[in-house]
Amino acid sequence: MDQMIPLAKPVIGDAEIAAAVRVLRSGQVVQGPEVAAFEEEFSAWVGGRHCVAVNSGTSALQLTLLALGIGPLDEVIVPSFSFAATANAVRLVGAEPVFADIDPVSFCLDPDAVAAAIGPRTAAIMPVHLYGHPAAMDRLCALAERHGLAVVEDACQAHGASLHGRQAGTFGVAGCFSFYPTKNMHALEGGMVSTADPALARTLRLLRNQGMEQRYANEIVGANMRMTDVSAAIAREQLRRLPEWTEQRRRNAKTLDSLLTGVSTPRVADGAQHVYHQYTIRVPEGRDSLQTRLAGRGVGSAVYYPTPIHRLRPYLNRGSWDLPHTDRAAAEVLSLPVHPSLTDTEIARVAEAVTSP
Repeated sequence: MDQMIPLAKPVIGDAEIAAAVRVLRSGQVVQGPEVAAFEEEFSAWVGGRHCVAVNSGTSALQLTLLALGIGPLDEVIVPSFSFAATANAVRLVGAEPVFADIDPVSFCLDPDAVAAAIGPRTAAIMPVHLYGHPAAMDRLCALAERHGLAVVEDACQAHGASLHGRQAGTFGVAGCFSFYPTKNMHALEGGMVSTADPALARTLRLLRNQGMEQRYANEIVGANMRMTDVSAAIAREQLRRLPEWTEQRRRNAKTLDSLLTGVSTPRVADGAQHVYHQYTIRVPEGRDSLQTRLAGRGVGSAVYYPTPIHRLRPYLNRGSWDLPHTDRAAAEVLSLPVHPSLTDTEIARVAEAVTSP
């Protein structure tokens, strides 16, 4: 059998290794000059917004909600079709997630479902730019403005995605990114919050560092959610190559679109730029058997996400949710390799494995 084609292939090249070694030899390894430089470079990449680096995408979400004062008695509207971290961040600040259904085309929050879910305790909307496709931010932000709600974007899968020319992570009061190894760019592990609000950025800096900017001058109760300089140095190298990798993902996706005849391939909303963190098809019947067949032919695949969050144990018995598009997506989706390391031959193998009986 041919060598296995992995679903994801994190890049750790000579540049990343050299950057890590440089930091280790410097002796400044946590919350030092590399983190500051990465924040500055990421800020330029998101149009000059304030950027605060943290140790994970989950921390970015959690600290943003804390900095906004969201907590017990508050509700945050989230999709159930997402990784559990989206709802976990809400619970970790003492608030309650309210699940709204998704748009079946983009897999992101449906604004009409969000409107129906708004109640007297709603404090924020947390759209997820799932698989690298931007949510309907124009409609969601207009809805939030009418009701006086904060918008916190979970952009952990959407580095460089955009809607009508505006980048994901720059619509709401804050955008939260992840740099986990399988993301479109990584830092081994890490996260970032982008915001146009300098006061919010300062609060985030306090919260990530035990409530202090100056050593032993604690201003508020905080935590240790700092990014290491090793992670920041690696992320700086990754950020430089992100545009190149994004274009390759888009080229790979376009090729798959053309080869996967008769398959329900990803659809892109008008005005949206998809960055294909995942290339996700729908398989209305026989998904499990298809995945088994792919594995037998040396093609990696995965189901993101087989169980909607509202059906996970921590969230059972906390409301009655009617989410038909969410349930259908969870039963049908299958993600195929689309990462920028794929060769043309490998893409052809992926397509043949899917379409050949």
